[in-house]
Amino acid sequence: MKKILKFLLVLTVLVVVTSCGSRQTGQLIGVQDRPSWKGINPYGMVYVPSGTLHIGPSDQDVSNTFIQRSKTISIQGFYMDDTEITNNEYRQFVYWVRDSIAHDLLEHTYEDDLGNEYIDWEYEIDWASEELEDLYYQGDDKFAGKKELDISQLVYEYEWYDWQAAAHDRVSSRTTHIKRDETVVYPDTLVWVRDFAYSYNEPMTRNYFWHPAFDDYPVVGIDWKKANAFCYWRTKLWNSYQADGVNTEDFRLPTEHEWEYAARGGHDLAPFPWGGYYIRNAKGCLLANFKPGRGNYPEDGGLYTVKADAYFPNDYGLYNMAGNVAEWTSSAFHENAYSFLHDLNPDMRYDASDDESESQKRKVIRGGSWKDIMFFLQTGTRHWEYQDTTKSYIGFRCALTFLGRSISDF
Repeated sequence: MKKILKFLLVLTVLVVVTSCGSRQTGQLIGVQDRPSWKGINPYGMVYVPSGTLHIGPSDQDVSNTFIQRSKTISIQGFYMDDTEITNNEYRQFVYWVRDSIAHDLLEHTYEDDLGNEYIDWEYEIDWASEELEDLYYQGDDKFAGKKELDISQLVYEYEWYDWQAAAHDRVSSRTTHIKRDETVVYPDTLVWVRDFAYSYNEPMTRNYFWHPAFDDYPVVGIDWKKANAFCYWRTKLWNSYQADGVNTEDFRLPTEHEWEYAARGGHDLAPFPWGGYYIRNAKGCLLANFKPGRGNYPEDGGLYTVKADAYFPNDYGLYNMAGNVAEWTSSAFHENAYSFLHDLNPDMRYDASDDESESQKRKVIRGGSWKDIMFFLQTGTRHWEYQDTTKSYIGFRCALTFLGRSISDF
């Protein structure tokens, strides 16, 4: 009997050892139980596949020869918003900042197990509460007795990591390369008056951002910092709702060459997003929202901006990559940048501080706008604006780097 029990004990040990060995066989098999990854499909974005692009002038242009030198580059696949960010989409950001400030003043917060404090969004905001009085204009700042929100208090802090500096600095701590800034998030609605001398545009100032008639129109009055703050907030919003816990790349402004590659819609050397050499179709209809002639704004169907999904999209499914509003990119502007940029995902970036010279604050804008002539609508035309400048004809859209070789791999 004892021999039988001893035999069973040895057999049990062998089974346990064998079962353990099935998991650890001595082979290089990688870490198991990793999260699965099947790609993503962000709402309102389209996929732009990896490919090759010939950058440079889309037409004979002697004056811009030296700032648009011809060059062949390769671009990694990415997602891009199919339209410019609209007033209503940007309003979601403004309302989030507004509500988060109100919740904080009303102490609608809770702590997690690690002591981190978060806003409890389940609480209703009592906008008549005394704790929120300071959010409104007071005293002589009131106009016509109205109770209006003081938009200068809608401040949002965002941050980014300076990967370039970190890659070339092996001594400093990580803190050195974490950059933080803050900005008032409400659009500069006064651009409609400021941009045009001796021109009556006050109705646009009063109505363009908040009136429902313009909900689906591109947001304007956004400087480069506001656009980056929006991208940071959008990333946090996206990551907070990912059930699998696998974060993606951050939402960001596209580089100028990602923008140009996407604008061409898969048609190499195409001067316009629709691929042709002309701004009108065979029926004589204009194909974009711009200024067709001196003093002629409405011929294309829009006196100012038009809806963000107006006109036909290009072959990637992107709307208004020419006209409507010019768009911010992440790239710093340098006249001779094409001469020294790398041919793999070229990117020239410089985060200028407020006290630096004006020339260092230049950022590339692309696409032309509702008040521009045809030249600025060409896919290869480069232009710039100061990063702290707001205009009635500059908006933006977001990009998101695709992780993997191709979307077809999934």
